[in-house]
Amino acid sequence: MADADYIIVGSGINALVAAAMLGKKNNRVLILEREAVAGGCLRTEEVTVPGFRHDIMATTFVLFITSPAYAALAPDLARHGLEFCHTDAPTAVVRPDNSSLVLTTDRARNLAAFAAADAADGPAFQREMDRFGGDMGFVFGLLGGRLWSLDTLRMIGKELWKRGSRGLANFAGEALVPARGYLETRYRSEAVRALFAPWVLHCGLNPESAYSGQMLKVIGFALEAAGAPIVKGGAVNAVNAFAGLIAEQGGQIRTSADVASVTLDEKGAASGVTLTDGTVIRANKGVIASVAPGQLYDRFLAGQPKPAEVTESVANFRYGKGDMQIHYALREAPQWIAPGLENVALIHLTPGLDGVSRASNEAERGLLPAVPTICVGQPTALDPSRAPDGQAILWLQLPEAPRHIKGDAAGKIANGAEGRWTEEIREAYADRIDAILRQHIANFDTAVIKRVSYSPADLERMNVNLVGGDPYGGYCGIDQFFIWRPLKSSVNHTTHVRGLYHIGAASHPGPGLGGGSGYLIGKALS
Repeated sequence: MADADYIIVGSGINALVAAAMLGKKNNRVLILEREAVAGGCLRTEEVTVPGFRHDIMATTFVLFITSPAYAALAPDLARHGLEFCHTDAPTAVVRPDNSSLVLTTDRARNLAAFAAADAADGPAFQREMDRFGGDMGFVFGLLGGRLWSLDTLRMIGKELWKRGSRGLANFAGEALVPARGYLETRYRSEAVRALFAPWVLHCGLNPESAYSGQMLKVIGFALEAAGAPIVKGGAVNAVNAFAGLIAEQGGQIRTSADVASVTLDEKGAASGVTLTDGTVIRANKGVIASVAPGQLYDRFLAGQPKPAEVTESVANFRYGKGDMQIHYALREAPQWIAPGLENVALIHLTPGLDGVSRASNEAERGLLPAVPTICVGQPTALDPSRAPDGQAILWLQLPEAPRHIKGDAAGKIANGAEGRWTEEIREAYADRIDAILRQHIANFDTAVIKRVSYSPADLERMNVNLVGGDPYGGYCGIDQFFIWRPLKSSVNHTTHVRGLYHIGAASHPGPGLGGGSGYLIGKALS
């Protein structure tokens, strides 16, 4: 008798969604997590001072609450304690002179704010959002559907019938426009361009990347419609809610269970896994791996014959920039010099479009950016329970960190041995961030109790699938996305091994907390 119907390796958002979806179909699901805690990038810990609860990595759930996965699972997760905290000001930008612009969930307020930046930009934003609203079904169908399927073929045929061949070609051409070209032709104000430009980084792209302009439309539409919610009490409570639901369905999450290999039966189909301690666990229906491609093909299938195209594609798979996280415990709320930022969920500090482009390019070339783009989250503005009464936390993400360091664009931080991140480099770079925060937060020095930083190397040690600290499962450029993700030979979430499936950020529809690949595999399998 098998130990489970499906074994899922990894316990990130996609694994959790897949397990819950399969459990709804009366499957016994076993999740195996190599770390001591489940959740992948969903981790909440008191890493600074007791009583201050920090989401170590992922924190914003806008992609989840707008996803098909949440629509299918929301009542069940709510029964198990999942609750979100919201604000009507999801994001803002602050530039070096402390000029700022806020995006709210109110269209009228946004139009007025954009028009104040430039008279033409209010109408431009209305026009862009109206156009995207008309394209929304098609765009989300491509971003979130099973690409190799009759449903997708029918959807494309319907669009071809509606738009005509020339119209569909025009849509595709427009969708490929980079963010720089899109922002410079649609908006006149540098403030509006600066507001949107940093969001391409959260898609694993740069302002000059093909189709990054399209992703800005998606993000702008989603933020305005749904805000930037966080989980009450910390992202770990999302993991706990999933764990409760999976247990209710008869499934199980097992931590400290490091998979060494996928076992194959006499016909070459996946029949289970073997752990590093030698334990063999059997699956009745299949194995689902929510891991990086190297983990799946080079480790779990090491020694197994593979098609040449698979071996070559895995060898050529590219990872993107690294990520760095910084967390602060504050004795009081930050006093922003720019007005109106008290309740903003995510604030980007950047010189603007050119600043994002410059810092991205420096990181791509292995340099510590001289003026990095800084994403500042204010969890306690949405959820005061994250800190003791009257106190606060800050959640910082630096999405332009080199995976391997070749130098410092500012020429001030000495390189480490063999380009590795060291504690000294990490803290020196965090000091650079502190200096920028001081320019924008009046009480920064008196408010900070403690700072804790995580370099790309630290994040990879916490989660082996964050290769080089890349949180997006691999480079997200057009040549490694959609039907080409993760491999050029990939067909939906199948592999060359029967009964072995690949999900997670490295697979379609890519990174984020939407749980897209988990939802798709959960729907596809019985």
